[in-house]
Amino acid sequence: MEKYDIAVIGGGHAGIEAASVCARMGKKTILVTLDRHKIGLMSCNPAIGGLAKGQLVKEIDALGGIMGLITDETAIHFKMLNTSKGPAVQSPRAQADRKRYAFTASRYMEETENIMVIEDMAVGISVKNGKIISVSLKKQGQISVRAAIVTAGTFLNGVIYIGDKKMPAGRAGDLPASGLTESLESLGIKSGRLKTGTPPRVHRDTINYSKMETQHPDDNPQPFSYSTEKINRKQVDCYITYTNTITHEFLREGFDRSPLFLGTIKGVGPRYCPSIEDKINRFSDKERHQLFIEPEGYNNVEMYLNGFSTSLPEETQIKSLRSIPGLEQAKIIRLGYAVEYDFFHPNQLKRTLETKEIENLYLAGQINGTSGYEEAAAQGLMAGINAVLKLDNKDRFTLSRSEAYIGVLIDDLINKIHEEPYRMFTSRAEFRLLLRQDNADLRLMEYGRQFGLINEKVYERFLRRKEEIKDIKEQELNKNIYPKSFNALYGDKSATIKNRTKLFNLLKRPETKLSELLSIVSDKKYNLSSIEEAEFSVKYSGYIERQKQMIEKFNNNENKKIPSDFNYSEIKSLSNEAREKLIRIKPESLGQASRIPGVSPADISVLMIYMAKNKNAGVSRET
Repeated sequence: MEKYDIAVIGGGHAGIEAASVCARMGKKTILVTLDRHKIGLMSCNPAIGGLAKGQLVKEIDALGGIMGLITDETAIHFKMLNTSKGPAVQSPRAQADRKRYAFTASRYMEETENIMVIEDMAVGISVKNGKIISVSLKKQGQISVRAAIVTAGTFLNGVIYIGDKKMPAGRAGDLPASGLTESLESLGIKSGRLKTGTPPRVHRDTINYSKMETQHPDDNPQPFSYSTEKINRKQVDCYITYTNTITHEFLREGFDRSPLFLGTIKGVGPRYCPSIEDKINRFSDKERHQLFIEPEGYNNVEMYLNGFSTSLPEETQIKSLRSIPGLEQAKIIRLGYAVEYDFFHPNQLKRTLETKEIENLYLAGQINGTSGYEEAAAQGLMAGINAVLKLDNKDRFTLSRSEAYIGVLIDDLINKIHEEPYRMFTSRAEFRLLLRQDNADLRLMEYGRQFGLINEKVYERFLRRKEEIKDIKEQELNKNIYPKSFNALYGDKSATIKNRTKLFNLLKRPETKLSELLSIVSDKKYNLSSIEEAEFSVKYSGYIERQKQMIEKFNNNENKKIPSDFNYSEIKSLSNEAREKLIRIKPESLGQASRIPGVSPADISVLMIYMAKNKNAGVSRET
């Protein structure tokens, strides 16, 4: 029997992050995928980042992941979103060349030492004394493993729907994976069904772009990865058009054959990314819906219709599309479809993404009930790091809600009962002012370096940036600016000063820019990102201080640990719902318990009193 340290099952975005980190941290890793040529394939929109998702990608990169690197190497349209708003909600997004992204992801896997890529299907796992010992493959039989990370995406018993037609598939053109769900269920892990979908693709030469709004890329595209110094690749445009009342009437004609409305699809779809038929049904008062027309690559003739996800019959898709401005002559290359698949309820996981039922078995990605490439990649990275640490008998690695969007993601997953796919938003993060896309390195890169995932060149650049920020804060901000210089620079744009004034105080004015003020007082050349970080710390100092105080209170409850064998049944004053949820999820701390839906502040007060009376209640759980 072939022996490996870690098996990663599935070659999607979670799988490649997990395999990469396990191998680079020194473990003999096998990546099991149905098709080695489709590793990292973007099944839906060929885009990375977006609101909150861009923060996730920057965090993945700061920890040593590869999603940002692959994006920088293959993206064809970079855009910083929300630039008219505050830094806390600005997010990078990039449209990628779909084929090049998959090719590059596959190349990373093939070139990384310690990774063996094989084409096969995992159909089961074997457990001894509560710990995984092997994975069963359909063609090659059993392989011995010390740990396994399941990242099967939408492939577990996947079924595709187009109108009244359905077929077994994990995505268009690929067969589903069977056997693994049943194997895990037999070992006590509960599964459910979810649904997602994708829009039709149309031939780019059959679109009349003159009838659409043009979206230009940024003039100075900002890389996702801290390893990328500059994006020099040619950028292309995207476009916007809108549905209309005629489109909606044509769509309604297909409702009687819609698997969504007929109840054929049992799984719940993502609320925040509904199908076009769901949109016009739920929002019948709206006369139009926005569509983004996005290229899938330099040499790819397919255009992605973002906002038109559907599983309606073929003739309905064609008829309704051709009623949209610019798409009157559109030729559909691939129909839109819905896919229903198995997932595993994530409250069965520890913070490390290890299952509570089976030791050294980790679940990551869409099988945990999430949607989106970025959420999947973040989970794969964290599962990979923790699988290696566990095998090396080292302390686990987790991130709190106050440290990273990744911390928010995992905390939300393990604490809530999910009935629909989970998607990350900036609004989910209580401390988003501190969890910005532009400071992910300052928050997380030391961790990545500690795990050996950040190379010397990147780390040296990071240290220089930290030193620059420190120098600006401690030296430059304390320099005086004289009235003549300041008043000449700003004229009537800012109130004049009569006496010399510290740069720090002038920077508090909303109309002043640190880069401009530094041009008066300093001959040094600083990196723009360092200047912006120092400027942010001054202009938002009051808000930052309040968030830090909130974090201190937050951490106090996080530090009040609850032992894993805590007996909630003994506490009669707890509400029935709270007792049921606490027994099911087994929170690790008082803070985690307080975030479980159904556990009220009154229940937390009861729990605190009980813990205070019981000396053993404050003992920390295992790490």
